[in-house]
Amino acid sequence: MIPNVLTIAGSDPSGGAGIQADLKTFSALGAYGMSAITGLTAQNTIGVRSVFPIPADFVAAQLDAVFDDVRVDAVKIGMLADASVVTAVASVLAARRPPFVVLDPVMVAKSGDRLLAATAVSALRNELIPLVHLITPNLPEAADLLDVDEAATEDEMLAQLGALSAAGPDVLLKGGHLGGNESPDLYLEAPGVAVQRLSAVRVETKNDHGTGCTLSSAIAALRPQRPDTLSAIRDAKAYLTDALAAASALSVGSGHGPVHHFHQWWR
Repeated sequence: MIPNVLTIAGSDPSGGAGIQADLKTFSALGAYGMSAITGLTAQNTIGVRSVFPIPADFVAAQLDAVFDDVRVDAVKIGMLADASVVTAVASVLAARRPPFVVLDPVMVAKSGDRLLAATAVSALRNELIPLVHLITPNLPEAADLLDVDEAATEDEMLAQLGALSAAGPDVLLKGGHLGGNESPDLYLEAPGVAVQRLSAVRVETKNDHGTGCTLSSAIAALRPQRPDTLSAIRDAKAYLTDALAAASALSVGSGHGPVHHFHQWWR
């Protein structure tokens, strides 16, 4: 059965991140994609020019329209813009209880522009995270969530894993910001379970716009098609590595270009 996967995120008109990247990823990995838009951005491969949040009640209306009619097998959550939208999404998820929810806590764009109001972090931490099954923060996002300094070593990443999972979800802490020849991610399924170290060779490319969106949406697309979350994460990471390696085939913008979501299909 083809899974139906819903993304709750912001729009990227340049097509490399957000809703656009999520829907491309779902399609590439054999899932039927649906979307609820939480915010409009004016951005390109160079940076974010402005953000226009969608009113929280209309975000909830989009979600209810989908859940009222369509079986939802997995949900991916990205940019939520402000606290009112966080609360609205949490309320719908609490009522609907989809079988798998992955949260990519999008807070700051690669260009440095803030995509989640600082005042919304506590709402994300207290209202939404307890309702999801997996969170996929990078190191700056983890530091923001925990209100601590950003991890600079794998040992410091390990120390932050337990705190991130305290609210209940599995955690995939992404270590790409550490630098070096490989990109180490740490996965904690639950407190007391052994931490899995998932490493990938670092792909040297400037075309890395939307990598976080792509990875989390790949996990959401694959989870209904795999026996467990770890299997979905492993296959999602392999997909992203190949999409990064093939990104030079695209010529999109003059800044951080997108990964090649359809590298397996376009020749």
